[in-house]
Amino acid sequence: MKTWATLPFLLAAAVPGDISGQSLRGSTSSLDRQNRVARQHDFTYIATPEQVQRFVDAGYLVPVTATADFELHEISFPYARPEVDLFISRLASQYRRACGERLVVTSLTRPMNRQPRNASPRSVHPTGMALDLRVPGPKCRGWLERVLLQLEGSGVLEVSLERRPPHYHVALFPQQYAAYVERITRASTQQYVAGGGRYRVRAGDSLWEIARRHETTVTRLRSANNLNGSRIYPGQVLTLPD
Repeated sequence: MKTWATLPFLLAAAVPGDISGQSLRGSTSSLDRQNRVARQHDFTYIATPEQVQRFVDAGYLVPVTATADFELHEISFPYARPEVDLFISRLASQYRRACGERLVVTSLTRPMNRQPRNASPRSVHPTGMALDLRVPGPKCRGWLERVLLQLEGSGVLEVSLERRPPHYHVALFPQQYAAYVERITRASTQQYVAGGGRYRVRAGDSLWEIARRHETTVTRLRSANNLNGSRIYPGQVLTLPD
């Protein structure tokens, strides 16, 4: 059975237009879009490490754990919005296959009182919707920049190349990205949903809502699908308990 983690980006088919006019230079308008999306999502600008932990406990932020495809470099708060975790996993899988090395994530959620001195006061890192990526060597840099700009062109993120220190700042738009993933995975996963007893997760679903609709419990859903927590992703196929 395929899940979101094994499906391709399908960028050529999913992202229209020419990216040649796009740039990795940051701008005031880009910051405006990032903050506007944060307001549309009703995201809180997290102030302290203690508030980060409260958001993790409430499920608004999820732990991001290094895999064979990506590493976390000196990150004090390895947490992010669930869609950011999904984005990293998908991007890193493609990156490793294309370049033969692991993607390096250098920053995720940062509370406001732990922002570096040179950070913009309008940074969305405190909302959990942003991440920083290390700039790779020449072999992989072109691939990574091309993919990030294509995704920016699709309206699911804003990306800029920051200079001190050099890194890509990515502000992900969670609802837009979840809808994008659902669109490109729906056709690819349809053949793996064989009628009754299976459910394909849609954007906005939660385990509680799925359990309620199918007259079961969250505990039984977790057990049937070997889930350790409550994280689910658009396009993921769940087995429904009898």
